[in-house]
Amino acid sequence: MTSFVFRHSLLRGVPGTCRFISEYRATRPLFTLFSVRSYATGEDNRVPKIYTKTGDKGFSSTFTGERRPKEDHIFEALGNTDELSSAIGLAREFCLDKRHTFTHQLDKIQCVLQDVGSNIATPRSSARESHIKRTKFIAQPIVDLETWIDQFTEELPPLTSFILPSGGKSSAALHLARTVCRRAERSVAPIVQSGEADPDVAKFLNRLSDYLFTVARYASMKEGSEEKIYKRPE
Repeated sequence: MTSFVFRHSLLRGVPGTCRFISEYRATRPLFTLFSVRSYATGEDNRVPKIYTKTGDKGFSSTFTGERRPKEDHIFEALGNTDELSSAIGLAREFCLDKRHTFTHQLDKIQCVLQDVGSNIATPRSSARESHIKRTKFIAQPIVDLETWIDQFTEELPPLTSFILPSGGKSSAALHLARTVCRRAERSVAPIVQSGEADPDVAKFLNRLSDYLFTVARYASMKEGSEEKIYKRPE
């Protein structure tokens, strides 16, 4: 009998794992993630381990099966997008505590970042057509970000001064996520420029940093927390 195991800790970095809760990926087929054949009887079912030992010598695999050193620019970009998702996840927890209404947007963004990682992990120079088809990044998430930015901006006071990261825990955490997003964008840019990843991946990260700045201001406003304004030291 074949059992299918869907453990969150095992899904990290696997292409398409978040698509089942992403509105614009809802109609796409899921990947068969883990097929675990049980040879035991009773309750002794085999479960895949979180560690594989395949990276112990400083190399890791892309989605295409290519082995590269862990300091490769592909894995640098993947690490940055993973860190970005973690930073957004932390900010989301603060936002949930304050009952902000936009946390579902952060959920979607974290899922899209999984798709960003899938695209980055599929370098075109070693990808087959089936790989490219599975990990193609669509433009709809960029449109979503722009729509959300415009909606928040309509409610915000005009920006007249340079704002320092502040405005309460939710806002400050979102600003921190914004800076991680900028780093992720910088690491992805050369991969896109070399033709190894879809251009819309870089566009998404660029727009995401604008979103995080805007939603940080929105969170501060809704909480009634004062944003710190830059003043030249005397």
